[in-house]
Amino acid sequence: MKTFIRVVELWVPDRTRMRLEFGGGLYDEGLSAFKAVSEELHFGYDEGLPGKAWACGHPVILTKFANSYFKRTDQAVAAGLTCGVAVPVFAGEFLQAVMVLFCGDDEAHVGAIELWRNDPDLSHEMGLVDGYYGAADMFEFNSRHTRFPRGFGLPGRTWKAGLPLIIKDLHDAKSFLRWEDAAKVGINLGVGVPYRTGTDQTWVLTFLSAQATPIARRFEIWVPNEARSALVFRAGDCSAHTDLDALYATRFIARGQGSIGGAWATGMPALNDDLTHDGSVAGSDACAAGLRRMVALPVIGNARLEAVLAWYL
Repeated sequence: MKTFIRVVELWVPDRTRMRLEFGGGLYDEGLSAFKAVSEELHFGYDEGLPGKAWACGHPVILTKFANSYFKRTDQAVAAGLTCGVAVPVFAGEFLQAVMVLFCGDDEAHVGAIELWRNDPDLSHEMGLVDGYYGAADMFEFNSRHTRFPRGFGLPGRTWKAGLPLIIKDLHDAKSFLRWEDAAKVGINLGVGVPYRTGTDQTWVLTFLSAQATPIARRFEIWVPNEARSALVFRAGDCSAHTDLDALYATRFIARGQGSIGGAWATGMPALNDDLTHDGSVAGSDACAAGLRRMVALPVIGNARLEAVLAWYL
């Protein structure tokens, strides 16, 4: 099973904190040449895709590499990569890391990564900044002409919740306002990630996953318990139909435990390419299910962890 995201990279401040250096990555097969180029690069403030996200202070999506500020166009084209999304992670005004996701060009690839924004000075609704849709052309057209009030649709509901959100079985989910378009192209799962900045603007990153080319094989949302002494499972979805609610009903992840607990302890995204050494209940259960790689993204609001979104490739 191919996944929609083909590369995940982490870019972290070097010891001067004036440039970003390669901090690790997960790559599909056949992308070793692209990885080798990435490992040698550095990005200054507002330079390349990672530096642009650092300077902007919010997620950035780039759907065309040619004639842009992107620094690895030739290598990306050779690797069949066509879209990049950069997500900066801040502690207050200080950058912790930038996570960069790359999607590939494939006629069979259906799904989407979208970036939505609300600027209260301009509108009370959330509009699309840009998105990558693979082969879902009509879904893309309709999405570009749709706006969401707070509390409506996946972007609007994520905006209102202020937490990552998962909507399953989109063809039956009337709360997903584009469900008819989604059903036509096989998109069946939506994940929304809120992103707050120091301004009044709110951003939401959405992942729309199809059965044939899922964004990931499993998604999990973990949140601090009331005492903030451990992370507890909030929601999830597994392509193998594992009942995650039952699996994690009485279990928790301590601060610093495994990749998910580590994302809480450090405020840093975590990439794990070998879950056999993860050490958390999530890592061991995923490993038992045949999953080997994990991405853990901390969602931070007001300098406190709100949630960790984990996905497994």
